[in-house]
Amino acid sequence: MARILVINPGSTSTKFALFEDEKALHQETLRHKAEEASANLEREEQARFRRKALLDYLAENNLSIGDLSALVVRGGLLKPLSSGTYLVNEAVCEDLINAKYGWHASNLGAIIALPIAREAGLPLYTVDPVTVDEFETPARYSGLEGLERRSMSHALNMKAVGRLAADRLDKRYEDLNLVIVHLGSGISVSAHRHGKMIDVNNANEEGPFSMERCGTLPALSLVRLCYSGQYNLEEAISQLISKGGIYSYLGTKDFVSVQGAAQCGDEKTREVVEALAYQVAKEIGAMSTVLNGRVDRIILSGGMAYAREFVAMIKYKVSFIASMEVFPGEVEMEALAAGALRVLRGEEQALTYYPES
Repeated sequence: MARILVINPGSTSTKFALFEDEKALHQETLRHKAEEASANLEREEQARFRRKALLDYLAENNLSIGDLSALVVRGGLLKPLSSGTYLVNEAVCEDLINAKYGWHASNLGAIIALPIAREAGLPLYTVDPVTVDEFETPARYSGLEGLERRSMSHALNMKAVGRLAADRLDKRYEDLNLVIVHLGSGISVSAHRHGKMIDVNNANEEGPFSMERCGTLPALSLVRLCYSGQYNLEEAISQLISKGGIYSYLGTKDFVSVQGAAQCGDEKTREVVEALAYQVAKEIGAMSTVLNGRVDRIILSGGMAYAREFVAMIKYKVSFIASMEVFPGEVEMEALAAGALRVLRGEEQALTYYPES
Protein backbone atom coordinates (compact mmCIF):
# COMPACT_ATOMS: atom_id res chain seq x y z
CA MET A 1 0.00 0.00 0.00
CA ALA A 2 1.42 3.37 -1.09
CA ARG A 3 0.53 6.81 0.24
CA ILE A 4 1.27 9.62 -2.20
CA LEU A 5 1.02 13.39 -1.76
CA VAL A 6 0.09 15.17 -5.00
CA ILE A 7 0.81 18.91 -5.40
CA ASN A 8 -0.56 21.00 -8.29
CA PRO A 9 0.09 24.80 -8.13
CA GLY A 10 -2.05 27.33 -9.97
CA SER A 11 -1.61 31.07 -10.34
CA THR A 12 -3.36 31.96 -7.04
CA SER A 13 -3.90 28.56 -5.44
CA THR A 14 -2.21 25.25 -4.70
CA LYS A 15 -4.23 22.07 -5.03
CA PHE A 16 -3.06 18.99 -3.20
CA ALA A 17 -4.39 15.52 -2.51
CA LEU A 18 -3.38 12.56 -0.37
CA PHE A 19 -3.80 9.22 -2.13
CA GLU A 20 -3.69 5.69 -0.76
CA ASP A 21 -2.96 3.69 -3.89
CA GLU A 22 -5.62 4.85 -6.39
CA LYS A 23 -7.99 6.25 -3.75
CA ALA A 24 -7.99 9.93 -2.77
CA LEU A 25 -8.22 10.14 1.01
CA HIS A 26 -8.05 13.93 1.32
CA GLN A 27 -8.18 16.78 -1.20
CA GLU A 28 -7.89 20.51 -0.65
CA THR A 29 -7.25 23.74 -2.53
CA LEU A 30 -5.24 26.36 -0.65
CA ARG A 31 -6.10 29.90 -1.76
CA HIS A 32 -3.18 32.30 -1.49
CA LYS A 33 -3.16 35.93 -0.44
CA ALA A 34 -2.12 38.48 -3.04
CA GLU A 35 1.31 38.93 -1.45
CA GLU A 36 1.94 35.17 -1.58
CA ALA A 37 0.98 34.76 -5.24
CA SER A 38 2.26 38.07 -6.58
CA ALA A 39 4.17 37.84 -9.85
CA ASN A 40 6.50 40.49 -8.42
CA LEU A 41 7.82 38.10 -5.77
CA GLU A 42 11.00 36.16 -6.34
CA ARG A 43 10.10 32.63 -7.38
CA GLU A 44 11.86 31.07 -4.39
CA GLU A 45 9.83 33.38 -2.14
CA GLN A 46 6.56 32.34 -3.80
CA ALA A 47 7.54 28.71 -3.28
CA ARG A 48 8.46 29.37 0.36
CA PHE A 49 5.06 30.96 1.11
CA ARG A 50 3.22 28.08 -0.53
CA ARG A 51 5.37 25.42 1.12
CA LYS A 52 4.67 26.90 4.56
CA ALA A 53 0.92 27.09 3.85
CA LEU A 54 0.92 23.43 2.77
CA LEU A 55 2.94 22.20 5.74
CA ASP A 56 0.80 24.23 8.15
CA TYR A 57 -2.37 22.71 6.71
CA LEU A 58 -1.00 19.18 6.91
CA ALA A 59 0.03 19.69 10.53
CA GLU A 60 -3.32 21.21 11.52
CA ASN A 61 -5.14 18.24 10.00
CA ASN A 62 -2.83 15.54 11.40
CA LEU A 63 -1.62 14.50 7.94
CA SER A 64 1.91 13.24 8.46
CA ILE A 65 4.68 13.49 5.86
CA GLY A 66 6.29 10.53 7.62
CA ASP A 67 3.49 8.23 6.46
CA LEU A 68 4.14 8.92 2.79
CA SER A 69 5.74 6.70 0.17
CA ALA A 70 6.38 9.51 -2.33
CA LEU A 71 5.46 13.02 -3.45
CA VAL A 72 4.48 13.96 -7.02
CA VAL A 73 4.01 17.39 -8.60
CA ARG A 74 2.53 18.72 -11.78
CA GLY A 75 5.37 19.39 -14.20
CA GLY A 76 6.13 22.90 -15.39
CA LEU A 77 7.77 24.09 -18.59
CA LEU A 78 10.74 21.79 -19.15
CA LYS A 79 12.70 20.85 -22.24
CA PRO A 80 10.92 18.62 -24.80
CA LEU A 81 10.85 15.08 -23.38
CA SER A 82 9.22 11.70 -23.77
CA SER A 83 6.13 10.72 -21.82
CA GLY A 84 6.59 9.11 -18.43
CA THR A 85 7.26 9.62 -14.73
CA TYR A 86 10.42 11.58 -13.96
CA LEU A 87 12.39 11.72 -10.74
CA VAL A 88 12.68 15.40 -9.79
CA ASN A 89 16.34 16.32 -9.44
CA GLU A 90 18.40 19.50 -9.28
CA ALA A 91 18.36 19.83 -13.08
CA VAL A 92 14.54 19.88 -13.08
CA CYS A 93 14.41 22.55 -10.37
CA GLU A 94 17.10 24.69 -11.98
CA ASP A 95 15.34 24.75 -15.37
CA LEU A 96 11.99 25.51 -13.72
CA ILE A 97 13.11 28.23 -11.33
CA ASN A 98 15.17 29.95 -14.04
CA ALA A 99 12.23 29.63 -16.48
CA LYS A 100 14.64 28.33 -19.10
CA TYR A 101 11.72 27.21 -21.27
CA GLY A 102 9.17 29.74 -20.01
CA TRP A 103 7.29 30.54 -16.83
CA HIS A 104 4.03 29.06 -15.58
CA ALA A 105 2.68 28.66 -12.05
CA SER A 106 3.15 24.89 -12.37
CA ASN A 107 6.92 25.55 -12.39
CA LEU A 108 6.54 26.11 -8.65
CA GLY A 109 5.52 22.50 -7.91
CA ALA A 110 8.98 20.98 -7.83
CA ILE A 111 10.42 24.04 -6.08
CA ILE A 112 7.81 23.75 -3.32
CA ALA A 113 8.14 20.00 -2.87
CA LEU A 114 11.84 19.16 -3.24
CA PRO A 115 12.89 20.45 0.25
CA ILE A 116 9.97 18.54 1.81
CA ALA A 117 10.89 15.32 0.00
CA ARG A 118 14.58 15.63 0.87
CA GLU A 119 13.94 16.27 4.54
CA ALA A 120 11.63 13.23 4.71
CA GLY A 121 13.94 11.04 2.60
CA LEU A 122 11.21 10.47 0.00
CA PRO A 123 11.27 10.32 -3.82
CA LEU A 124 9.69 13.23 -5.68
CA TYR A 125 8.23 12.67 -9.15
CA THR A 126 6.59 14.59 -11.96
CA VAL A 127 4.44 13.01 -14.68
CA ASP A 128 3.82 13.96 -18.33
CA PRO A 129 4.65 17.70 -18.26
CA VAL A 130 3.14 20.01 -20.89
CA THR A 131 6.34 19.69 -22.95
CA VAL A 132 5.91 15.97 -23.66
CA ASP A 133 7.21 15.60 -27.24
CA GLU A 134 6.59 12.40 -29.20
CA PHE A 135 6.26 14.05 -32.61
CA GLU A 136 7.26 12.22 -35.73
CA THR A 137 9.37 14.22 -38.17
CA PRO A 138 6.59 15.46 -40.53
CA ALA A 139 4.72 16.99 -37.57
CA ARG A 140 7.61 19.35 -36.84
CA TYR A 141 7.39 21.17 -40.18
CA SER A 142 5.56 24.50 -40.10
CA GLY A 143 6.09 25.59 -43.68
CA LEU A 144 8.81 28.17 -42.92
CA GLU A 145 12.46 27.28 -42.36
CA GLY A 146 13.49 28.22 -38.84
CA LEU A 147 9.96 28.03 -37.40
CA GLU A 148 9.44 24.51 -36.06
CA ARG A 149 6.11 23.35 -34.66
CA ARG A 150 6.45 22.69 -30.91
CA SER A 151 4.74 20.02 -28.85
CA MET A 152 3.04 21.76 -25.92
CA SER A 153 -0.27 20.42 -24.71
CA HIS A 154 -2.48 19.13 -21.91
CA ALA A 155 -0.50 15.88 -22.12
CA LEU A 156 -1.09 14.79 -18.52
CA ASN A 157 -4.89 14.84 -18.74
CA MET A 158 -5.09 13.57 -22.32
CA LYS A 159 -2.91 10.54 -21.69
CA ALA A 160 -4.86 9.83 -18.49
CA VAL A 161 -8.25 9.82 -20.25
CA GLY A 162 -6.68 7.73 -23.01
CA ARG A 163 -5.95 5.08 -20.40
CA LEU A 164 -9.49 5.40 -18.99
CA ALA A 165 -10.96 4.87 -22.44
CA ALA A 166 -8.71 1.86 -22.97
CA ASP A 167 -9.99 0.36 -19.69
CA ARG A 168 -13.57 0.76 -20.94
CA LEU A 169 -12.59 -1.14 -24.08
CA ASP A 170 -10.73 -3.77 -22.03
CA LYS A 171 -7.57 -2.94 -23.97
CA ARG A 172 -4.26 -1.21 -23.33
CA TYR A 173 -3.72 2.45 -24.20
CA GLU A 174 -0.55 1.29 -25.98
CA ASP A 175 -2.62 -0.87 -28.37
CA LEU A 176 -5.03 1.83 -29.56
CA ASN A 177 -5.22 4.69 -32.03
CA LEU A 178 -7.01 7.65 -30.41
CA VAL A 179 -7.89 11.25 -31.18
CA ILE A 180 -8.03 12.96 -27.76
CA VAL A 181 -9.33 16.50 -27.18
CA HIS A 182 -8.89 18.64 -24.07
CA LEU A 183 -11.54 21.39 -24.02
CA GLY A 184 -10.39 24.02 -21.53
CA SER A 185 -9.23 27.64 -21.50
CA GLY A 186 -6.94 26.34 -24.23
CA ILE A 187 -7.90 23.48 -26.54
CA SER A 188 -5.53 20.62 -27.41
CA VAL A 189 -6.46 18.12 -30.14
CA SER A 190 -4.04 15.22 -30.34
CA ALA A 191 -3.34 12.02 -32.27
CA HIS A 192 -2.20 9.04 -30.17
CA ARG A 193 -0.82 5.97 -31.90
CA HIS A 194 0.02 2.94 -29.76
CA GLY A 195 0.77 4.95 -26.63
CA LYS A 196 2.58 7.90 -28.23
CA MET A 197 1.14 11.36 -28.87
CA ILE A 198 2.49 11.81 -32.38
CA ASP A 199 0.85 15.15 -33.15
CA VAL A 200 -1.01 17.90 -31.26
CA ASN A 201 -1.76 21.56 -31.83
CA ASN A 202 0.04 23.99 -29.52
CA ALA A 203 -3.00 25.67 -27.93
CA ASN A 204 -1.10 28.98 -27.57
CA GLU A 205 -0.34 29.17 -31.28
CA GLU A 206 -2.63 27.06 -33.45
CA GLY A 207 -5.69 24.85 -33.68
CA PRO A 208 -9.25 25.82 -32.66
CA PHE A 209 -9.94 29.06 -30.85
CA SER A 210 -11.06 28.62 -27.24
CA MET A 211 -12.49 30.69 -24.39
CA GLU A 212 -9.53 33.12 -24.44
CA ARG A 213 -7.04 31.95 -27.08
CA CYS A 214 -7.14 32.71 -30.78
CA GLY A 215 -5.86 29.43 -32.19
CA THR A 216 -4.76 29.48 -35.83
CA LEU A 217 -5.14 32.92 -37.45
CA PRO A 218 -4.80 34.16 -41.05
CA ALA A 219 -1.04 34.67 -41.19
CA LEU A 220 -0.77 37.76 -43.42
CA SER A 221 -3.58 39.56 -41.58
CA LEU A 222 -1.88 38.78 -38.27
CA VAL A 223 1.45 40.17 -39.50
CA ARG A 224 -0.25 43.36 -40.67
CA LEU A 225 -2.01 43.72 -37.30
CA CYS A 226 1.29 43.30 -35.41
CA TYR A 227 2.88 46.06 -37.52
CA SER A 228 -0.14 48.37 -37.34
CA GLY A 229 1.16 50.23 -34.30
CA GLN A 230 -1.88 49.24 -32.22
CA TYR A 231 0.10 46.89 -29.95
CA ASN A 232 3.56 46.39 -28.53
CA LEU A 233 4.94 42.84 -28.26
CA GLU A 234 3.45 42.07 -24.83
CA GLU A 235 0.05 43.48 -25.80
CA ALA A 236 -0.02 41.48 -29.04
CA ILE A 237 0.78 38.24 -27.20
CA SER A 238 -1.93 39.02 -24.64
CA GLN A 239 -4.44 39.44 -27.47
CA LEU A 240 -3.53 35.99 -28.78
CA ILE A 241 -3.53 33.94 -25.56
CA SER A 242 -5.75 35.73 -23.04
CA LYS A 243 -8.02 38.15 -24.91
CA GLY A 244 -8.85 36.12 -27.98
CA GLY A 245 -11.35 33.40 -28.78
CA ILE A 246 -14.85 33.59 -27.29
CA TYR A 247 -13.75 36.45 -25.04
CA SER A 248 -12.91 38.60 -28.07
CA TYR A 249 -16.32 37.90 -29.63
CA LEU A 250 -18.59 37.92 -26.57
CA GLY A 251 -16.65 39.62 -23.76
CA THR A 252 -16.83 36.70 -21.31
CA LYS A 253 -14.70 33.73 -20.27
CA ASP A 254 -17.62 31.89 -18.63
CA PHE A 255 -18.70 29.08 -20.94
CA VAL A 256 -21.70 28.24 -18.75
CA SER A 257 -23.16 31.70 -19.37
CA VAL A 258 -22.28 31.44 -23.05
CA GLN A 259 -24.16 28.15 -23.33
CA GLY A 260 -27.10 29.64 -21.47
CA ALA A 261 -27.31 32.62 -23.81
CA ALA A 262 -27.10 30.37 -26.86
CA GLN A 263 -29.88 28.13 -25.56
CA CYS A 264 -32.05 31.19 -24.85
CA GLY A 265 -31.90 32.22 -28.48
CA ASP A 266 -29.06 34.76 -28.66
CA GLU A 267 -28.11 34.38 -32.32
CA LYS A 268 -24.65 35.92 -32.10
CA THR A 269 -23.70 33.67 -29.17
CA ARG A 270 -25.03 30.56 -30.87
CA GLU A 271 -23.12 31.42 -34.01
CA VAL A 272 -19.86 31.71 -32.04
CA VAL A 273 -20.47 28.38 -30.24
CA GLU A 274 -21.22 26.65 -33.54
CA ALA A 275 -18.01 28.11 -35.01
CA LEU A 276 -16.04 26.74 -32.07
CA ALA A 277 -17.59 23.28 -32.47
CA TYR A 278 -16.85 23.51 -36.20
CA GLN A 279 -13.17 24.27 -35.59
CA VAL A 280 -12.78 21.50 -32.99
CA ALA A 281 -14.41 19.00 -35.34
CA LYS A 282 -12.19 20.13 -38.22
CA GLU A 283 -9.07 19.61 -36.08
CA ILE A 284 -10.32 16.14 -35.05
CA GLY A 285 -10.66 15.33 -38.74
CA ALA A 286 -7.10 16.53 -39.37
CA MET A 287 -5.74 14.35 -36.56
CA SER A 288 -7.64 11.33 -37.91
CA THR A 289 -5.63 11.67 -41.13
CA VAL A 290 -2.43 11.59 -39.05
CA LEU A 291 -3.64 8.13 -37.95
CA ASN A 292 -4.42 7.19 -41.57
CA GLY A 293 -8.12 7.08 -40.73
CA ARG A 294 -7.65 4.17 -38.33
CA VAL A 295 -9.19 5.65 -35.18
CA ASP A 296 -10.44 3.39 -32.39
CA ARG A 297 -12.07 6.21 -30.40
CA ILE A 298 -12.46 9.97 -30.29
CA ILE A 299 -12.22 11.22 -26.68
CA LEU A 300 -13.39 14.56 -25.32
CA SER A 301 -12.30 15.86 -21.92
CA GLY A 302 -11.91 19.16 -20.05
CA GLY A 303 -14.36 21.58 -18.48
CA MET A 304 -16.22 22.42 -21.69
CA ALA A 305 -17.04 18.72 -22.16
CA TYR A 306 -19.75 19.15 -19.50
CA ALA A 307 -21.78 21.15 -22.06
CA ARG A 308 -23.94 18.45 -23.68
CA GLU A 309 -25.26 20.53 -26.56
CA PHE A 310 -21.75 21.67 -27.48
CA VAL A 311 -20.48 18.07 -27.33
CA ALA A 312 -23.40 17.00 -29.52
CA MET A 313 -22.42 19.61 -32.13
CA ILE A 314 -18.92 18.14 -32.33
CA LYS A 315 -20.16 14.54 -32.32
CA TYR A 316 -22.54 15.22 -35.20
CA LYS A 317 -19.65 16.26 -37.42
CA VAL A 318 -17.12 13.54 -36.51
CA SER A 319 -19.21 10.44 -35.80
CA PHE A 320 -18.34 9.04 -39.25
CA ILE A 321 -14.70 8.77 -38.11
CA ALA A 322 -15.13 6.73 -34.90
CA SER A 323 -17.26 6.36 -31.79
CA MET A 324 -16.82 9.00 -29.08
CA GLU A 325 -16.12 8.75 -25.33
CA VAL A 326 -16.62 11.79 -23.09
CA PHE A 327 -14.78 12.34 -19.79
CA PRO A 328 -15.93 15.79 -18.57
CA GLY A 329 -13.53 17.79 -16.41
CA GLU A 330 -9.96 16.74 -15.78
CA VAL A 331 -8.19 13.97 -13.88
CA GLU A 332 -4.80 15.62 -13.34
CA MET A 333 -4.52 14.79 -9.66
CA GLU A 334 -5.43 11.13 -10.25
CA ALA A 335 -3.04 11.00 -13.22
CA LEU A 336 -0.15 12.33 -11.16
CA ALA A 337 -0.80 9.80 -8.39
CA ALA A 338 -1.14 6.98 -10.93
CA GLY A 339 2.19 7.84 -12.56
CA ALA A 340 4.01 7.73 -9.23
CA LEU A 341 2.18 4.54 -8.29
CA ARG A 342 3.28 2.76 -11.47
CA VAL A 343 6.91 3.46 -10.52
CA LEU A 344 6.45 2.45 -6.88
CA ARG A 345 4.88 -0.84 -8.01
CA GLY A 346 7.69 -1.55 -10.46
CA GLU A 347 5.39 -1.32 -13.48
CA GLU A 348 7.48 1.51 -14.93
CA GLN A 349 11.02 2.74 -14.50
CA ALA A 350 11.40 6.32 -13.27
CA LEU A 351 13.07 8.45 -15.93
CA THR A 352 15.96 10.85 -15.32
CA TYR A 353 15.89 14.44 -16.52
CA TYR A 354 19.12 15.74 -18.01
CA PRO A 355 19.68 19.43 -18.86
CA GLU A 356 20.34 20.34 -22.46
CA SER A 357 24.02 20.80 -23.14
